[in-house]
Amino acid sequence: MKNYIKHFSKVFTALIVISSVLTSCTKESFLDEDLQTQRGNEYYNTEQGILELSVGAYQRTLADIFSGEEQFATTNYGVDEFHVGGDQTNDPWNNYDSRFGPIVQTTRTQSQHAWDRYYVAIGLTNQLIESATNIESTDPQIKSVALGEGYFLRAYNYLKLVRQYGGVPLKLTVSTTLELEFTRATAEQVLAQVIEDFTQAYNLLDNSAPAPQKITKDAAAHFLAKAYLTRASEINDSWNSATKTADLQQVVTLADQVIANHPLASNFQEIWAYTEPDGPNEFLPELILSAQFSRTIHVAYNNFSHVAFTARYDDLGVMKRDLTGMRPYSRLAPTYYTYDVYDHVNDSRFWKTFRTKHRVNKGGDFGDDETIPKVNYTAGVDLGILYIINDPSDTRFANTKNNNDPSILYNGKSIPHVYVAHAADGIGLLADPRFPSLSKHFDSSRNSVNDNRGMRDEILARSADTYLMAAEAKVRLAAAGSGSYSDALTYINKVRNRATYKSGEDRAYYTDGAEAYPTSTFSQPFESNSYMNENSYYESNDIPVTTSTTDLTITDIANLPAEDEAIISTLGYSSEYDRMLCLVLNERTRELCGEWHRWEDLSRTLTLVDRAKAYNPGAAPNIKDYHVLRPIPQPFLDAVYANGEPLSASAKQEMQNPGY
Repeated sequence: MKNYIKHFSKVFTALIVISSVLTSCTKESFLDEDLQTQRGNEYYNTEQGILELSVGAYQRTLADIFSGEEQFATTNYGVDEFHVGGDQTNDPWNNYDSRFGPIVQTTRTQSQHAWDRYYVAIGLTNQLIESATNIESTDPQIKSVALGEGYFLRAYNYLKLVRQYGGVPLKLTVSTTLELEFTRATAEQVLAQVIEDFTQAYNLLDNSAPAPQKITKDAAAHFLAKAYLTRASEINDSWNSATKTADLQQVVTLADQVIANHPLASNFQEIWAYTEPDGPNEFLPELILSAQFSRTIHVAYNNFSHVAFTARYDDLGVMKRDLTGMRPYSRLAPTYYTYDVYDHVNDSRFWKTFRTKHRVNKGGDFGDDETIPKVNYTAGVDLGILYIINDPSDTRFANTKNNNDPSILYNGKSIPHVYVAHAADGIGLLADPRFPSLSKHFDSSRNSVNDNRGMRDEILARSADTYLMAAEAKVRLAAAGSGSYSDALTYINKVRNRATYKSGEDRAYYTDGAEAYPTSTFSQPFESNSYMNENSYYESNDIPVTTSTTDLTITDIANLPAEDEAIISTLGYSSEYDRMLCLVLNERTRELCGEWHRWEDLSRTLTLVDRAKAYNPGAAPNIKDYHVLRPIPQPFLDAVYANGEPLSASAKQEMQNPGY
């Protein structure tokens, strides 16, 4: 066990950094919390200090935000894919109502939480860059690796800031005294700095370090492409005309480099087949960069993501909470856009992304013999909860009340709890806080049923995203007169073809991170597990059992898949550009749903408002055009000075984003 060294910092509203923070924590071994020493900043002038600072900057930048709720609040609420589930704790972030502003009125995620995390991490990266630059060393681990990591991590934080807030204060040096006066740089200036820093990282790093746990040249290339694509997006059209075409060409060039080194997993299911911390699925070649977590949980760095997308199941008859069902915070529920954007018959991704069946794990009688026939259910055997995600034209469920429908059987027994997406007289899945849980982040290696501290690594970049960035760049280049819209299909079809069911594949088979429960220190008998290796593919689609394949390849941009044409019609698109950009955004949902991209993708493309109005019932009444940027946090505005004095009310408003 290595020593655990922690350097404390004082941060004034997170941006006003007096000294850097170092939290040293490695994936290979967790460090005893024995405080060995406290050192001053001069320790960062040593090679050992720089290496430990790099570890701290990694964790602060990549992992820290997953220990709270702001990551999913700022990227998955208020969009077309998700709405508020059964828990309203963070609902201002979804609903854009009067509680959402420079001070967010919620107990969990305040407006300043994400802002603070980014700027604390920036303080570390500034120290890392300065120390690694100034030290007299010939060690490439210092002069190339650590320095490259510093540039990458600073760019990563500023890319997050500019995509959330637009222009923000640029702080690029280490603070040695109290600083109170800051001004906002423009989005153009921030993105120029981001691109410069990622380019520095790209030039300094190579691909010898193990991905996805370490930052590589490919990671720098992926995020540099993302920065170029951001600069070329609609939100920046008032100033980006001079750089747009060159930026888009860079996106394609960089993406092609990354794709060559990171082949897609052969089966979409492999990415989510988590069985234990540091298990095989955390090291797939498709993965470019992940936030690292460990079996031994650090109180400050653990992965909270598995709870946010989990629906309640433990409050239903014959069911109880268990390790494989996760702790159900029920924060985010899919919208009907998310249900209907997939080809449910031929595209495997919905059935490998959402949990649609729960096994009975408590047992006993269910029903009253008056309105519902009483049946005895056996824990570990019978099906307890069934979600039918059917086509809107399906008329099988005209009279269901979405509960114990006697016409739906499993092994000869009616199912206690049945919820149907499209039922003519049913309550559906928006009005009721029941929904199939997105299971990409599920983790049953946790230490108890109620433990919300996950150990699973969090994917930050994988090459499927790289493919779709290249596709979007091709769409934008075609609009600029360079190439054809069909050029994008080469990249889109590569992702779609991986999603196609394989010949002979069992379409009813399902797995997720619940498979990790045997590796947990908490033991529960099999019959207590609500997890099943089955999905509701056949119940939902009402088709004969099949193992034949139907290609998802798109060959004609004038005749897109039916699910895409329906969305294009709803949104009122007609131009080739709008149709193709819509296709790319739809494909990003099918591939990347719940992976921390959506709000920023819709914001930068200026499609957020129209899509939220069309598909998110909580956001629709309140969302306005100015919501494509977040409010600058009030605690920051209240702390900033100008000419030796606190900002006036008018100066604060001038620094604030419009509309807030």
